[in-house]
Amino acid sequence: MGVLGRLVMLMMPITPRFVVGWVAKRYVAGPDLDSAVRVMHSMNSQGACFTLDVLGEEITTLEEADFFVSEYHRALDAIIAEGVDANISLKPTAFGLLIDEKIAIENIEKITRVASENDIFVRLDMEDNRVTQSTIDIVTEMHNRGLSNIGTVLQSRLFRTTEDISLLSSKLGGNSDVRICKGIYLESENIAQTKYHDIVLATNKAIEELLDAGAYTAIASHDIPVIEHSLVALGNRGMGPNIDDPRANAGPVRAGKGPGYEFQFLLGVRGNIRRNLAKEGHRTRVYIPYGSRWYEYSMRRLRENPDVAWHVAKSIIMPWTNRR
Repeated sequence: MGVLGRLVMLMMPITPRFVVGWVAKRYVAGPDLDSAVRVMHSMNSQGACFTLDVLGEEITTLEEADFFVSEYHRALDAIIAEGVDANISLKPTAFGLLIDEKIAIENIEKITRVASENDIFVRLDMEDNRVTQSTIDIVTEMHNRGLSNIGTVLQSRLFRTTEDISLLSSKLGGNSDVRICKGIYLESENIAQTKYHDIVLATNKAIEELLDAGAYTAIASHDIPVIEHSLVALGNRGMGPNIDDPRANAGPVRAGKGPGYEFQFLLGVRGNIRRNLAKEGHRTRVYIPYGSRWYEYSMRRLRENPDVAWHVAKSIIMPWTNRR
């Protein structure tokens, strides 16, 4: 993380809220849906599509889940009304997964069904290891209920990810749709890779496994070695911009999707690389987080993964290295 990252980490708890907000505005669209819509419209010319993510997770009462159900319905309405190329991302714990799994599944199904009726994809986000299996189970259950417009996220740092890719592929076939990332949660070395080099290797391996399994592969990484490896892996399989997906085991082409793959970035991170990929014809997607809980989101991410502090420090001190 470095000295600057540690300094940022130490200072954040005593940093005035408005200062945290000044830093966070680079990575969070704003406090409300209107803010997110404005950001999406402003980035339309950059060749990107989007995923809306309402900030908040791990509720303490089921009543809190009602807010997220309502807000995601509003988000779907906005995507339709504004005509933006976007889908949505849900965190299972925000819908009550750790309180009442049955109710959480009902909440997620309601949103996914409305999204399906409007050809909008739903990404079920992955949280820490407590809910890895249940998150995967919810995705397969939604498919069993006839909702194929939903996929999940797998974190390459986890030792179990290869097995999870195999499981999803066996159950869903070409309908498997996975966002692969290294994972923000710092898990125990008993269940996950903890060193950067090993995480990069694990990510590269998972990307190749997903491509070979016929899954729609959403490559969500800001690491140059992973992006470069992905481009080679795609080329080796005859995949690329403006080329129909050549994989015999791939699923049907979906609205708002690329030819079997896409590159994904968080808002405010590696904008120059994303724009270059888009110019080359690759489908690129930007995650647009918004919501009144931006402060809690920012502080939690720093607590969970102090390496984020280094990226924050770097973007402040050397902004040219990480343009939005």
